[in-house]
This record gives sequence, structure tokens and C-alpha cells, in this order.
Amino acid sequence: MTEKEPEVIRDTSRLELVIGLIIAIFAAVLAINDLGAGRYGDDEKIAHNKHTEMYNWYQSKSIKQALFKGQIELLQALSRAEALQPQYKSAVDNNIEVLQKKIDKYEKEMKEIQLGSAAIGQANWAQEQDGKLGQITGAQQWRDIYEKLGVAGDSYDLGTLFLQLCLVFGAIGLITQADAVRKGFVIMMVILGSIGTYYCVQAYLIAFSV
Repeated sequence: MTEKEPEVIRDTSRLELVIGLIIAIFAAVLAINDLGAGRYGDDEKIAHNKHTEMYNWYQSKSIKQALFKGQIELLQALSRAEALQPQYKSAVDNNIEVLQKKIDKYEKEMKEIQLGSAAIGQANWAQEQDGKLGQITGAQQWRDIYEKLGVAGDSYDLGTLFLQLCLVFGAIGLITQADAVRKGFVIMMVILGSIGTYYCVQAYLIAFSV
């Protein structure tokens, strides 16, 4: 064994230690990335379901409102055609007034269901939820939430892709004997891992902003 061989062995062992440490760091980042992807992926599904639920609620009220409008139009047509006996005209006018109040109430409720209680102000609260006013998260708000979480999910996916590629390059670099080739794989590992870490951080920032 020449005098240089122990030094070469020490350098190789040191490089393998560094590679192993970098792999461990990026593996931890991948685990954190996957944790966020799982959690906020579920939140995205919940937000999407809530948006659908609120939209259906809005549609239900819209149908009822349309029925009341149809009743008013019919009564007004009868009144204009003088098809009503005089003694019933007052009752019909009162009925039209009651129906119009219901239509106005549905209009306010629909706006709150669409936009949310916070967006319309306390003076316009009309729809109760769990027996309380001002508790509505609107369909539009739920849509904004799941769209943002969808963008975060895309970033998590890219983070997973680059971090997994990073670990593959790191593993190859660890078992490769040629120093020049090994260094090339290590450089690629660091680049891919850094890109994956960037997407991971970006995804968390987007998710936290929701």
C-alpha cells in the first residue's frame, strides 16, 4: 500500500459520509413534503365538497324564489285583466306583498350563501346556520380555498418528484466508485434536492395563506 492510499481512502470515506448526510436531509424534506401533501390534499377535497354543498343550497333557494315570482306574475296578470271580484282584490294585493317579502328575503339569503357572511356585512345577514347568524362561509369563499389548495397540491407534487429524483441520484453517487462520476451525481442530487425543497416551501406558504 502506497502512502497516498490511506489518504485516498479517508477522502472517499469522508465524501461518502457527506453524501449520506445530504441524502438524510433531503429524505427528511421529502417526508415533510409528503405530510403536507396528505393533509392539505384532504382539506382541498373538503373545501370542494363544501363548495358543491353551498352551490346546491343556493340553487334550492333560487328555485323557490322563482316559484314565488311566478305566483306574483300570475296574480298581477289576473288583477290587470280584472278577472278578480272586487272583494278579493285587497286579499290578492296582500298576498303579493307577502310573496315579495319572501322573494326579498331569499335574495339576501342567496347573496350570503354565495359570498359568505363576512363579505356582505352584519347589516345584511339573513341566513342562519346552527341557529346563529353570520356563520356562513360562502360558495365563492370555498371555491377560492380549494383553488388555492389545488395550486399548493401541484407544488407538493413537483416537490415530491424532484426530491425523489434527488434521492435516486444520491444513492447512485453513493455506490459509484469513480470520483468524477460520483461528484457529478452529487451535484445533480443537490440541484434536484434544492428545487424540490423550493417547491415544498412554496406549497406550505400557499397552504398557510388559506
